[in-house]
Amino acid sequence: MKIKLLDKYIWWQIFLSCFACIFIFMIVWIMPEILLRTVQLAISGVISYKTAAYIILCELPKVLNIALPVGMLLGSIITFDKMSKDFEISIMRSTGISFFRIISSAIIISLVATLFTFIVEDKLLPVSSVKIKKIKQDRRSSQFVFPVKNKDDSMNKIIIVSKFDENNIKDVIVLNFYDEYNKGSSLLSSIIISDYVKYDHKTWTINSGKKYLITEEGIFNKIDEIQNLPVLDGLSATNAYKIMKYSIYRDRELTNSQISEYIKLLKQENMDDEYRFMLNKYIQRYTHSFMCIIFTILGCLLGFSKPREQKFIGMLIAVGVIFGYYITIPFFDMLAEKAVLSPWITSMIAPVLSVILIIGLKKAKDL
Repeated sequence: MKIKLLDKYIWWQIFLSCFACIFIFMIVWIMPEILLRTVQLAISGVISYKTAAYIILCELPKVLNIALPVGMLLGSIITFDKMSKDFEISIMRSTGISFFRIISSAIIISLVATLFTFIVEDKLLPVSSVKIKKIKQDRRSSQFVFPVKNKDDSMNKIIIVSKFDENNIKDVIVLNFYDEYNKGSSLLSSIIISDYVKYDHKTWTINSGKKYLITEEGIFNKIDEIQNLPVLDGLSATNAYKIMKYSIYRDRELTNSQISEYIKLLKQENMDDEYRFMLNKYIQRYTHSFMCIIFTILGCLLGFSKPREQKFIGMLIAVGVIFGYYITIPFFDMLAEKAVLSPWITSMIAPVLSVILIIGLKKAKDL
């Protein structure tokens, strides 16, 4: 019964601290960038107060996704630092209770936070992001470039779509290459320009357009009018259309299943840069959720202190960890996209470094 009461006590202390930290972090994060700007738009009459409240509500999953790991880290530090200063930890250790037994309640809460973070990122964040996008009429650039290669990996053609709005493929340019020069150079055989391309689930067809023929010396030869010319067919046509639809969304606007399908399509069509970037973001969704557990254990270690030990040291390390974790995410995204490191490595660097820090702290504190 004593152990159960102890678990309940620690669980309740951690829950209150983590909840308070998550709430405060969300307020601090949302106030300057989202809340103030939205209220100003409502007061000036640009949007209604109902729309303003709806925008703030839709912004919460994005902030919550960041706040959950941070709140678990800071909440754990506050709880165990207070217990250390009140000699509660010393009493527990003197009775033979191990370090991992003491933090078991915190780990259980972190498992719940991990699951909730995963649900927020997979279900709530994509829905809310798309809704905000529609409200603000924020349209991402719809320009799309699709390379078509031969079996020997040489370039066959490049299709450039300047405008795409889910249903219409407009302002299309097709760059065709000479087969015999594919390996040695990038000489164009022709350039096709069309205002509109029709997609019928099997073929991309140019209804009308102009074809500029180019000699091997790179000189325009003549201009032909074209009608009903297929430029893509079969699996490539289907994949290109699906990839183009996905390309107008940011990664946070897609669910896990959608990103998984997107990654498979990019790999099939050898679009390597985008494939590596999206694979990195996909793996990060799992590692980011798992950071709730890692940050909780790290917070418990930083909170374990001597009665007269300065409190700000643990907090200072925690702030550094938080800053380092979030500030390096775009950097690792770039390394993965440019093939400097594998996406499996870039997405795992932060968790691995955090685990190493945990091991080092445990040894340093002699727990």
